[in-house]
Amino acid sequence: MLQQRLDRIRNITPAVLPSLLQCDFGDLRGELERLTKAGVEGLHLDVMDGHFVPNLSYGMPIVAGLRRWTDMPLDVHLMISDPAAYIDAFADAGADMLTFHIEAVENPLAIIDQIHRHGIVAGVAINPDTPMDRLDGCVEATDAVLVMSVKAGFGGQAFRPEAIERLKSLREAYPDLLLEVDGGIKEETIGDCRQAGCDLFVVGSAIFGQSDYQTAVSRLRDLL
Repeated sequence: MLQQRLDRIRNITPAVLPSLLQCDFGDLRGELERLTKAGVEGLHLDVMDGHFVPNLSYGMPIVAGLRRWTDMPLDVHLMISDPAAYIDAFADAGADMLTFHIEAVENPLAIIDQIHRHGIVAGVAINPDTPMDRLDGCVEATDAVLVMSVKAGFGGQAFRPEAIERLKSLREAYPDLLLEVDGGIKEETIGDCRQAGCDLFVVGSAIFGQSDYQTAVSRLRDLL
C-alpha cells in the first residue's frame, strides 16, 4: 500500500496542490467539484491545533468527508504538537500522505515508522527559522520533506526566498526524495521552486483568491 501511494504521488509530479485552508467551507463539496474541473490531482489539508501554531483549523471529519467524495491523493499536513496521538485516526480517515513538523517531535524516526505502518507516505516539514541540520538522521527514512517558505500557522504570508536554497540543497543530496514547498506559492515564485527541484507545490490564495480556478491552475502549471 505504501509503495502504491508513493508511486501515485510521484506520477502526478510536478503537481499543484490546493491548500483547502482558504476554501469556502460552507460549500466544501462545491469547492471540490470546481477543483476537480480545474484538473488538480491532489489536495493539501492543513491541520492546526492552536498549540504548535497559534491557529485552529479542522481535523479528521474533513479528511473523511473529502475521502468519501474524491479518490485524489490527500496530503495531510499536521501542524500539531503531538502528531503520534493522531496519526492512527488520520490514517483511518483516509489520508494518503501525513507530514509532521520536525520541531514538534523528539524522535522523528518513530513517527515516520508509525505512519509507514499504515501504508501511508511519510513527510517531514521544517519551518524557515529551523536549522536544516534538525533533519539529520531522518531524511533517509522519510519519503518527503516539506520546506516551509513561511512560518507555519497562517495563510497569506510573503514567500521567504531562502526556501529556494533549501530545496536546492535537499535535491542535490537526495535525488529521489519528494520535495514539497508551502507558503507564498504563486505565479511569481512557483517557477523558481520548480527549478530548485521541487515536486509538490501547495497553493492557497493564488487559486482560491481567483474567480476562475481552471485558469489559475493552468497558469501555475504552465510555469512548471
